[in-house]
Amino acid sequence: MAVTVGTEVALRVNGEVHGLVLDARATLLDTLRERLGLTGTKKGCDRGECGACTVHVDGHAVRSCVLPVSAAAGKRITTIEGLAGRTCDALKQAWTEIDVPQCGYCQPGQIMSAAILLDEKAAPNDADIDACMAGNVCRCATYVRIRAAIHRAAELAGGAR
Repeated sequence: MAVTVGTEVALRVNGEVHGLVLDARATLLDTLRERLGLTGTKKGCDRGECGACTVHVDGHAVRSCVLPVSAAAGKRITTIEGLAGRTCDALKQAWTEIDVPQCGYCQPGQIMSAAILLDEKAAPNDADIDACMAGNVCRCATYVRIRAAIHRAAELAGGAR
C-alpha cells in the first residue's frame, strides 16, 4: 500500500485502530510519538542503529525510526505501552529486581527486544541474549545487568537457565 501526502492510513497500535491522514515521508516512530502520543518509544539515532525505537510489528522487533508508516499499515503494532502478558510481567519484575536502568532512555527498546527473545526462546543462554540484544545500544553500559535481567525474566516466566 503506497502512501502519498494526505493519504488516510489505518494503523492498529496496541489493539486499537487509528485512522490517520499521513505524509508519505512519515516514519512509524514519528507517527507513534507525534500523532498518537505514545512517547514510550524513544528517538535515538534516527538511523535504525541504536534500538531505542524498537517496537513489535506482527510479532517481530523492528526499528520504527526507519520504517515508513506505509509499511506498517494493516499490521499489528505493539509499543512499550501496549506490551502485556506473562513475558512482560516477568521482564518488569526482573528489570526492577536487577536494577537495570541507569538513565533509562534505552530501556523501552531493550525490553521490547528482550520480549521477542523470550517469546521465541523460553530459556536463552548468554549467546542467545547477546545476539538478540546486539542491536540495542545502552550508553550507560548496563549490558551485564540487562543480560542478568533477561535470565531472571526467563526464570520468572517459567523458563530455566
